Amino acid sequence: MTDKPERDIALTQEELAAVAEKQVANTRVIHEVVRRHGDEEMERPTMSLAVSGLAGGIAICTSVLAEAQIERMLPDAPWRPLVACFGYTMGFVIVILCHLQLFTESTLSAVIPVATNPRHANFLRLLRFWGLVLGTNLVGTLATAWAFDHQWIVTAAQHQAMLDLSTRLLARDWGETLRMAIPAGFLIAAVPWSLPSAKGQEFWVIVALTYLIALGGFAHVVAGSTEAWLLALHGTIGFGTAIGGLILPALLGNVLGGTGLFAVLAHTQARHEL
Repeated sequence: MTDKPERDIALTQEELAAVAEKQVANTRVIHEVVRRHGDEEMERPTMSLAVSGLAGGIAICTSVLAEAQIERMLPDAPWRPLVACFGYTMGFVIVILCHLQLFTESTLSAVIPVATNPRHANFLRLLRFWGLVLGTNLVGTLATAWAFDHQWIVTAAQHQAMLDLSTRLLARDWGETLRMAIPAGFLIAAVPWSLPSAKGQEFWVIVALTYLIALGGFAHVVAGSTEAWLLALHGTIGFGTAIGGLILPALLGNVLGGTGLFAVLAHTQARHEL
């Protein structure tokens, strides 16, 4: 027979309110916050999702532009990536804090409602949501890459810096791109799970997790599609290679890391308490 836990000490109403404010949300609370958010997002009208996904695709291109611009202005030194990789975080900060749609976030937030209630209708809602958000994200990155390639919104030096950055993708084969996309999917899925506990530190959570993606050279399907489109538009590779050789393996790896690992683990640890 185990001893009963000690009783809470007597506190005033003000002290109880302070405890509630400082208390970290438990797993059940975080799970429900993420589930409700995902459920609400999947219920949004098609046009709202499409516009938000398009805006998310355009905004995420800031990551490539910022990282390339910072790297261009730094000397060729061993520490240069440590600084330049902070530029990669900027697109994610804009997309997430502005509540724009990003496909890789939905590998957790849109999956938790389905895992909680695995009904046929929920699976159909998930497929609709994923298809719409991913499609509009890629249209947004393609349109922005086209503007970059024509140097409408960047200088010639900035355009060349982005091409130099993007060329690194070609050093990997299909299988390596897929493998390197799994950690990126896991880390991005960790963002919506972490934010309910962030309590005013959302900016730093996003920066820390996405900085690690850039520093590790992991593959993110949406941000990476900007680089793939740039290479295709410049003629370095064909569009078939951009889609089948760069974007597709990154997509599969992100889903494996975000849904196959993080979402499954996050839901499994909470489901016996629901």
